Amino acid sequence: MLDLLIRNATLPDGRAGIDIAIRGGRIAEVAAGIDAPARDTLALDGWLVTPPFVDPHFHLDSTLSAGRPRNNRSGTLLEGIEIWADLVPTLTPEDVKGRARELCHWSIARGCLAIRSHVDVTDDSLMAVDALIELREELAPWIDLQLVAFPQNGYYRYRNSPDNIVRALDRGVDVVGGIPHFERTTDDGARSVKVLCETAAERGLLVDLHCDETDDPNSRHVETLARETERLGLQGRVVGSHLSSMHSMDNAYVGKLLPLIAEAEMTAIANPLINISLQGRNDTYPKRRGMTRVKEMVATGIPVALGHDCVMDPWYGLGSHDMLEVAHMAAHVGHMTGVEEMRALFAGVTTTAAAALHLDGYGLEPGCHADLVVLQARDPVEAIRLRATRLHVLRRGAVIARTAPESVSLDLGGAHRTVDFLAPQSAAE
Repeated sequence: MLDLLIRNATLPDGRAGIDIAIRGGRIAEVAAGIDAPARDTLALDGWLVTPPFVDPHFHLDSTLSAGRPRNNRSGTLLEGIEIWADLVPTLTPEDVKGRARELCHWSIARGCLAIRSHVDVTDDSLMAVDALIELREELAPWIDLQLVAFPQNGYYRYRNSPDNIVRALDRGVDVVGGIPHFERTTDDGARSVKVLCETAAERGLLVDLHCDETDDPNSRHVETLARETERLGLQGRVVGSHLSSMHSMDNAYVGKLLPLIAEAEMTAIANPLINISLQGRNDTYPKRRGMTRVKEMVATGIPVALGHDCVMDPWYGLGSHDMLEVAHMAAHVGHMTGVEEMRALFAGVTTTAAAALHLDGYGLEPGCHADLVVLQARDPVEAIRLRATRLHVLRRGAVIARTAPESVSLDLGGAHRTVDFLAPQSAAE
């Protein structure tokens, strides 16, 4: 007896008329015309079913704090860091958990069931670390939270960061983080990359560094990160997040850099909404876009995931944690409107992001967790175009969020019709 049988789904790879059998919280079978008794059935009429969205780069400790103690008037990264430094001493565990919990509820409603969150460890109390570890356990039945030990004020620039990172990892933080471009000198940044990668190698942990989040084309710490990844045998376990300086580098250097990243088997994470908001603030015209070279990296075969980064915090006052909005913005700012390019961006907020987090049991294959999202769309491109309604969100085979299908009723001089914004079926084909 199946627990749930999903009928007539369309999958991201284009297969249509597919049934998904679920038993014991896992996918038992994926095929057309499954004939088996089930306690419950969900008929989809061809809607798109995907593994859940994954946000591979976020900051839960600061989320939903916009305006405290003041707004970011310049809109720059550096002013955001200054505001955050003023806010940290006023935070309490209840405040951090309350805001992060609310954001996770938004995330679940949007079909995002895994978040990698960087947590500032330059507060010597590690209060936010402890609060988010507690929240990680509290919300584990519904969403996966992965925490990164992140020295917001620099590994060497803030004297207690080396000890604080070790303390955070000892308490159960999952990933080693860093911010080499924020160190006082280029040499300090390179040394921080080296020691942070060594720490991860010694502990068998993953690495995710804020790397070159600047308009300065001479910020090249990703090169050091690729070298340390290979030196320490960390291939497949290292992420370079942001990589914004690459949008300002000359093509000759990037032509050397991309093969180095590929050889190191690194993943890149771009954060389109925040990168294009924070970067280029000192430009007049032309204004640089700020997002790293996603198009070129995808073409090179480098895995590229997409993060939301911030929602209503000192760095970004907008957002509702919709990962389809992230992919939608990436398509525009990255000139990635080809069909296969948009499919790569959809993967960037699903399968590629899940691989960066090394999520266990993620996917649509038999044996995977029955964590699924039903979208009011027929394919990934349509999902991005519409930022499609999440009709059903399933966790371990149970529906934990529902949204009514979106449509608009028109009354045009007595002629009534319904508009659902879907492409004509012939166009979708």
